[in-house]
Amino acid sequence: MWNSPGLETVEHTKQALIDLGLRYGPRVLVAVLILLGGIFVSGRASRAAGHWLTRMRIEPPLQKLLSRVLAGAVFVLFLTMALQNLGVELLPLFASLGVAGVGLSLAAQGVLGNLVAGLTIIFTQPFRIGEWVAMIGVEGRVDAIDLFSTTLSLPDRSKVVVPNRKIVGEVLHNYGAHRQLSLSVGVAYSTDLPKALAVLRQVLASSGRVVQELEPVLGVVALGDSAIQISVRPWVAVTDFQLAIRELNQAIVEAFRAQRIDIPFPQSEVRLLGAGSDVAKA
Repeated sequence: MWNSPGLETVEHTKQALIDLGLRYGPRVLVAVLILLGGIFVSGRASRAAGHWLTRMRIEPPLQKLLSRVLAGAVFVLFLTMALQNLGVELLPLFASLGVAGVGLSLAAQGVLGNLVAGLTIIFTQPFRIGEWVAMIGVEGRVDAIDLFSTTLSLPDRSKVVVPNRKIVGEVLHNYGAHRQLSLSVGVAYSTDLPKALAVLRQVLASSGRVVQELEPVLGVVALGDSAIQISVRPWVAVTDFQLAIRELNQAIVEAFRAQRIDIPFPQSEVRLLGAGSDVAKA
């Protein structure tokens, strides 16, 4: 029987594929199983490390970093085993990856800068999650510290994501968990100052937002043209900063009114000297 060249080519290709399958199929199957096992083991190792680090009271950003490093190391180990099972020469492969890594590092300097800065923040801990910080023109509560960025939560419930390389090397103001208010109230010169200070202390003591364990600062700071200025500087939680300002100002006004303590407003007295009789009658 006459066979066409096309049919012979198909048969030859089919036989070649069968030979390759019989030769390399078991190795590929074993390599896939090794990779699947690596994914499973790396995940379990990461979770186990996370639980252990939590019991050791390690900071969450450092927990996340160490867990990821452990998971990556375990997966690379299984990947190496899979490549060896396929008969891949690892030394030339690692050399090629090194050359490619140099090129990638030159092309992604910004990303690597964020990574290095993130590691610096995680290990030096200039701030922690939950603290109130001010940096590069923004301030808010630290919600997350990742390898490449830091997320801040603002009082208006918006979020700001700051690249880590913008933080390292810049001026950083860390308020911690508490923040001191800077309020001021004016009283008349005829006011009984000890009484006014006692009323202010009572207002602060009855406020649910003032941290009672931290001593507030009260005292006369200025003698104005029409009032004696008293500084009121209590401590509040960073999350209560804006609300505490409004509530304490209202409570101070109401308490002074109840105790008949005057809060004077600026006044000017105008005198006319050398005026004529018409002006005097007017």
